[in-house]
Amino acid sequence: MSKDVVLSFSGGLDTSFCIPYLQEQGYAVHTVFANTGGVGAEELAYIERRAAELGAASHVTLDLAQDLFESFVTPFVWSGEKYQNQYPLLVSDRYLIVQHTLARCAELGTRTVAHGCTGMGNDQVRFDVSIQSLGDYDILAPIREIQKAHTHVRQYEQDYLEQRGFAVPAKQKAYTINENVLGITLSGGEIDQWQAPGPELKGWCAKRSDWPSEALEVRIGFENGVAVSLDGNAMPGGEMLKELNRRFAAYGVGCGMYTGDTTIGLKGRIVFEAPGLTALQTAHQALEEAVLSKQQNRFKPVVGRKWVELVYEGFFFDPLKADLEAYLKASQSCVNGVVTLRTEGGSVTAIAVDSKHILQAKGATYAQSADWGATEAEGFIRLFGMSSNLWAKVNGDRK
Repeated sequence: MSKDVVLSFSGGLDTSFCIPYLQEQGYAVHTVFANTGGVGAEELAYIERRAAELGAASHVTLDLAQDLFESFVTPFVWSGEKYQNQYPLLVSDRYLIVQHTLARCAELGTRTVAHGCTGMGNDQVRFDVSIQSLGDYDILAPIREIQKAHTHVRQYEQDYLEQRGFAVPAKQKAYTINENVLGITLSGGEIDQWQAPGPELKGWCAKRSDWPSEALEVRIGFENGVAVSLDGNAMPGGEMLKELNRRFAAYGVGCGMYTGDTTIGLKGRIVFEAPGLTALQTAHQALEEAVLSKQQNRFKPVVGRKWVELVYEGFFFDPLKADLEAYLKASQSCVNGVVTLRTEGGSVTAIAVDSKHILQAKGATYAQSADWGATEAEGFIRLFGMSSNLWAKVNGDRK
């Protein structure tokens, strides 16, 4: 009698390999695809067909774009940070995938879960740590298993599937591509070799030669730091992010090539595109800069950086992450208003902020006018610089 296992399934090379491999180990493989907003109807149909042709015992597709916006996008935007100041955590849908894969385990009455992560990357940490944090499960990782015996893992997977009559799409032979509503990441091939990507590598963003000639302007409304409207129209966050992706990708906004320190200690290099997330974070930062106090704006990045590090490294369900998120949420009570973004291509700028919470003094404008006198200014400067001036007077002979 077959044992039930629930596999987080994407339809890519690694998870496609997992189905027949696990079947040959005596498992009935039940697949779950968490649609976090990165695939269209055609790709979705392909994933469902792929699961069936590979012999999945059952397949479930879940629409989680809005859940991802609420559980990740909102606090990520609050953080105002990126991992190592570059990478916007575009594969953070993994945590939602884990939650819903385990929910499927509960439906089937099994405690065995599988994923297609390799032993070289960060996702194995994100999956395993999350699963272990959420319960007592047996974790199967077929790609890690075959790495013990095979050096060229992707070639082995391709051969394994083709020998059993399963075709491998051409794009899966060269690059690893991850898409969701957050953006797209591309790795493998020349990227892993620190070389320029080949011309066949295509993501969402238009090339410079294809950017529209007219500038794009959009208005994003925020309530308590959460994006709630686009150009004056109320819109669920997941749908808004999809629309921002579409508009700003046409102008090449949010593209990057990132090299950084992975959780497992290797250097990682990827091409990424996050047009909508870049627009959201730019708008939110402009609003925060105008409505938060000086001390809030100074301290909040410390919390934001730690929150980003925890999420990047797999500690999405760690209590410290929840503690930091509570602070971030508390800081958003006055982050209300509308921000106008503008792009002519490549980058995006917040050109206007409208909020009743902007910290403006009625009688003073920076470098323009003031409701205090010169004597008050001179007294402030004297006291403000007293520590440095005293050091110079006491220790001046040591220079």
